[in-house]
Amino acid sequence: MNMTRSKEDPMTLKNLGLGLLLAAALIAPSLAHADATVTRDRFSDEIAGTGPDLVFIPGLASSRDTWKAAAGRLKTHYRLHLIQVAGFAGEPARANASGEVVVSTAEAIDAYLVEQHLTPAIVIGHSLGGTMTLYLAERHPEHLKKAMLVDTLPFFGTLMGGPNATAASMKPAADQVRARKEKMTPAQYDQMMRNMATAPADLAAIKAWGTASDTTVVADAMADDMTLDLRPDLAKITAPITLLHPDYTALGTPPGMMAQVYKGAFAAAPTVKVVEIAPSLHFIMFDQPAKFDAALDAFLAN
Repeated sequence: MNMTRSKEDPMTLKNLGLGLLLAAALIAPSLAHADATVTRDRFSDEIAGTGPDLVFIPGLASSRDTWKAAAGRLKTHYRLHLIQVAGFAGEPARANASGEVVVSTAEAIDAYLVEQHLTPAIVIGHSLGGTMTLYLAERHPEHLKKAMLVDTLPFFGTLMGGPNATAASMKPAADQVRARKEKMTPAQYDQMMRNMATAPADLAAIKAWGTASDTTVVADAMADDMTLDLRPDLAKITAPITLLHPDYTALGTPPGMMAQVYKGAFAAAPTVKVVEIAPSLHFIMFDQPAKFDAALDAFLAN
């Protein structure tokens, strides 16, 4: 599978705006040497450190290096499991080369957690990685001790289809993405990337990371996310969950608006605690590292 996106195919889908923003990826510098790496059909896991186990899942087209700063800080006290989804950020596509990606990968991660005796697990997921984590909380509650979601919503489709969107109403658009019949222009891609994080170095890294991702896997994962509606089972979640979200004021979003959006989205989930980290964009851990670290430490301490 060709892992490089051509200039004529910079990204699947056009005009997603904030919807694509919330699911896209960021590149970070390479992680320090892991103690071990386990490779499976749907993902790989770099393991580092000693202590209680923590599992980190990055987002769409993202590398495990999303968590580089957190990993460097925590590995002296925890054993870290840094997941990377097959097909993202240079990881070979393997079983994700065709067909469904999101649920199949989430189920593969769950099976791995059970096999490695990591359950009930503590899982931290960003964006699409948070979607997988939320899926685990609903479908395999006995395998999850607690979770942190970073800029994740229970139904991505509402960002493009509005509050009345359903999995059925989003299917035609998802089919277009999966078939790669619509493409984002270079100018649209550049604009979307500027919305991801504040620092120029981070923005440059985003583009490199996206280039290293398999376009078919990204398209299939995006299409999956557009029709995966986790809202109906929010009330059944039993694990404590902390949701961190940005304020997006740098994009002109009025202060307080995003807090209303996220609290409303998770209103049916009594175990979800919603925390705003401001000012920040999608990659909170890069825009506000100190505030992110404090929120992560508070989550781990409870």
